Amino acid sequence: MYEPDLLRCFVAVAENRSFSEAGRQLGISQPTVSQRVRRLEEQTGRALFARDTHSVGLTDGGEAMLAFARRVLAVLDEAHAYFSGPAERATVRFGTADDLALTHLPGILRDFRRKNPLVDVEITVGQSAALVRRLRAGALDLVYVRQEPGIAEGHVVRREQLIWSAHPSLRLDQSDVVPLVTYPRPSHSRAAAVAALESAGRRWKATCTVRDIAGVLAGVRAGLGVAVFPGGMMPPDLVRADATLGLPRLGTLDFALIDDPAAPRAPIEALSTAIIDSHTNEARQLPGTRPRTD
Repeated sequence: MYEPDLLRCFVAVAENRSFSEAGRQLGISQPTVSQRVRRLEEQTGRALFARDTHSVGLTDGGEAMLAFARRVLAVLDEAHAYFSGPAERATVRFGTADDLALTHLPGILRDFRRKNPLVDVEITVGQSAALVRRLRAGALDLVYVRQEPGIAEGHVVRREQLIWSAHPSLRLDQSDVVPLVTYPRPSHSRAAAVAALESAGRRWKATCTVRDIAGVLAGVRAGLGVAVFPGGMMPPDLVRADATLGLPRLGTLDFALIDDPAAPRAPIEALSTAIIDSHTNEARQLPGTRPRTD
């Protein structure tokens, strides 16, 4: 039987192509990483890595072990999540910003439901300000919302660079009034767009004001104007318009989890952990990135 600690160490080295980076990721020393990989190689009777002074690569046996190890660890993680979650049926009333509901969350929630069959999730989708108001009124247990950087509330899960996006057919001269497809006030993306344009001395006009992400997408795809998106959430049929349309640089935006401290803790903590872990794993797979820990 291959030990889970050895398998996790092996997978970390295989994914990072580095013993030292695997050690940093797992919070252990490089010698410990080397020792665990050596023990796994002894147990399998095969070399799993082909390494020299400049690179670390997988052997054929290593490629096979990587597939097996990922499946074994996924099952172990699923079992751990099941037995560490609520023992009785519970419900978490969860609110999420609409752009997150269309991008990052569906896969996370499917996986969460599979691992936590005793937790029902009642989902409310809306604008961040309205969701926070409902949380404070006791109508929601947990919200995943947009938030300006520097606000010390909740747990910041991800920070995104805001970008201008447009339909490829949209043309705009430096002297033109900038047409905006935007949410009504209060809106983080609207405030960021207006502040950047006014700081740059650009005139603007809200040519399309909508109340949800579907309306933003419809307006931009119709060529009615430009919209502000978090960088990781721009649909592939739109284009980044910062340089092509001569628009000023935008700031960043946080996505944070905020919960009601009076609500039952077990289902809230289970769902929060699933969302945070998903982002952490995603960040680890991107070269040159580090997950946020604040």
